[in-house]
Amino acid sequence: MNLYDVAHYALLAFGSLFVIVDPIATVPAFLAMTPRDTPEQRIRTARLACGVMAGVLLVFALAGKIIFKFLGITMPAFQIAASIVLLIVALDMLRAQRSRVQETSEETNAGAEKSDIAITPLAVPMLAGPGAISTAIVLQSQATGVAHSVALCICIIGVAFVSYLIFRISAHGGRWLSPIATKVLTRIMGLLLAAVAVQFMINGLKGVRLDWLQL
Repeated sequence: MNLYDVAHYALLAFGSLFVIVDPIATVPAFLAMTPRDTPEQRIRTARLACGVMAGVLLVFALAGKIIFKFLGITMPAFQIAASIVLLIVALDMLRAQRSRVQETSEETNAGAEKSDIAITPLAVPMLAGPGAISTAIVLQSQATGVAHSVALCICIIGVAFVSYLIFRISAHGGRWLSPIATKVLTRIMGLLLAAVAVQFMINGLKGVRLDWLQL
């Protein structure tokens, strides 16, 4: 396994996870759920939420195959299901909307009434939602060695760290965010995520074809 192969896999993993976690689109909800918090309190909330998000994704990335074996789920089936989930999220992002797959308006409103929203709903399901968990499991299934698995773990931690930095900057009110710029970025990320979803579906269909040929 050469360095180029690992770097290519790491780039795919980081890009896919960052697009589906989409911390930039979560900033408005984060600010709306912490209207009375000081910047320092918001930063503490963001730190805990991003840490929990990283932990959840790491657990599912490392234990996904065991869970599948226990439930009798094949990887091609999960890849196709994950691609559908990601495509739904991507289509909402292309319309510059926060997908209800990631969180509902009820969860956002409930978060605004809670004293501590770091773990839920901010960490789960806003950041580490079904789409992000599915992506982590599928990426781990594509790992062909220890180096790939280590790269995936580093990418998950990296996405959590970048997400924390984005929340940290926005903790002072998010005045740096332009609504137009946010919508443009959301649509670009939605297009990239749609491409990732289609690729996951292609990989799943290839796996199904191979399984049929072996029957």
